[in-house]
Parts: sequence; C-alpha cells; structure tokens
Amino acid sequence: MFLRLEHLGIAVKDLAAVNDLYGSLFATGPYKQEEVVSEHVKTSFFQLGEAKVEFLEATHPDSAIAKHIEKRGEGLHHVAFEVDDIRAEMERLKFQGFQLLNDEPKMGADNKLVCFLHPKGTNSVLVELCQAIR
Repeated sequence: MFLRLEHLGIAVKDLAAVNDLYGSLFATGPYKQEEVVSEHVKTSFFQLGEAKVEFLEATHPDSAIAKHIEKRGEGLHHVAFEVDDIRAEMERLKFQGFQLLNDEPKMGADNKLVCFLHPKGTNSVLVELCQAIR
C-alpha cells in the first residue's frame, strides 16, 4: 500500500552549492548526506514537515543523474512514495502492466529499499517506491 509522499528527488551539478542555497531558503541544513556508490551519486536530504527533498549529484559521468542533467538540465528527477511492502507493491504494479526498472528492490539512500517505475508508464514522471529498512 502507498503510505505517503516520501520525497522529491532533484538532480544537481554541485551538491555543496545547493546545500548552501537551500539551507538559506529552508533556514535549516540537510539532516543527512551520503554517497550511494552503487548508483554513482552523492545525496543530501532536507526534512520539511512530513516530506523530504533529496538533492542528487553524480559521481560518475555514466550515472543516471549525469545522464539526466545532460539531457534535461538540473531539476526534478523523481517523485518517491513510501510503501509498506515494496515487494508486494512491485508484484501488484507489474501485474497491472507497469514497467519496473529493477526486478528486485535495491539499496538506496537514507536506509531505504527502492524500486523505480519507468516514466513511459507514469506520464513521463520517474516514480520511486521506497520502504524503510527496519
């Protein structure tokens, strides 16, 4: 079951500059920064009430974030929704005809298991499912 909007993911070229800019805008700094080596990305999370904003900087020119910025520039990359059982949601969505970008959940940032849905089936929006690892 989908529980809530978990975060918005925004692709950026310079994470340090964005942390300064949005730290001023939000009047608070990121609560967490980490590198997800398997995805070739550095992330920074800001908590805003119940939802979060995740900024993503590529660490390799072949990463999904680098390719996104090359094609579309900086900006919204994905919308993430928290789910209670990621495997069950993946099965349900697959059965309904949605195209999953990975067959198994993978480790993402912020201690989450994640799976992405292909934007061709979601009105050109990259949708991320995420479940907290307990």
